[in-house]
Order: sequence, then C-alpha cells, then structure tokens
Amino acid sequence: MIGIDTNVLVRYFTDDNAEQTLRATRWIEALTKEDPGFIPLVVIVELVWVMQGFYRATKEEMVTLLEDLLQTKEMVIQNAEIVWEAVRAYGGSNADLADCLIERSAHDAHCTHTVTFDLKAAKTAGMTLLDS
Repeated sequence: MIGIDTNVLVRYFTDDNAEQTLRATRWIEALTKEDPGFIPLVVIVELVWVMQGFYRATKEEMVTLLEDLLQTKEMVIQNAEIVWEAVRAYGGSNADLADCLIERSAHDAHCTHTVTFDLKAAKTAGMTLLDS
C-alpha cells in the first residue's frame, strides 16, 4: 500500500496540468484491491478545501466524489467509517466537512460531546458551544 498526497488526487480529478494529470491517472488506475492506495484523513479534508476553494466545486459534487472514493476498492481511506458518517452529515447540512469529521471522530472516541467557539459548527455539525 502506498500513501497518496492531496495534490495527486487533485491532478486526477481536475485535469488542470496535462503532464501531472497523465502521471496521476496512470498511477491511480494501476492500483488494485491487492495493492491499494492509502488516503490519510487529512487528505480528505485538504481535498475538499482545495476543490471547493480553488476549483469552486459544489457541496453536491464533493459528496459524490467522496462517496465514489469511499466505494473504490483500490483505495483505503483512513477511518473510512468515520468519513462515511461525516460525509452523510456534511451532505445533509450546512456544516463544513472538517467540522463533521471533528465531531464524528470525537464521537467515535466515545466523547460525550465536542466543544467549540464556532457558532456555525455548533448549529450545523452537532458540536456544543463552550460557555464561560
């Protein structure tokens, strides 16, 4: 198994650099379920941030892309079950994916709740505002 950095996935999905896209595509499409690529959790967060921020991908496009990655047998995603839960929460709310991943990761670690100063995260991702 070989780890995959965000920029390799971005080249694969955006086709914005012909030479790097070709290399990324050849490499990704050569992966097998016996010798898969590994996508760390932070790459998922960076991928959404780059695709939405720089490439203007919509939330719906990102949910589809993430669901496709999660279903790909040639990719292993770190904490895939938590990512699935976060993607479902993200797709059905106004929350950011990062906030959903934070809340779901804390839940998976048996935290009773996740505190934040972020009003949006409290309203949309199920976190609790930290009171004085």
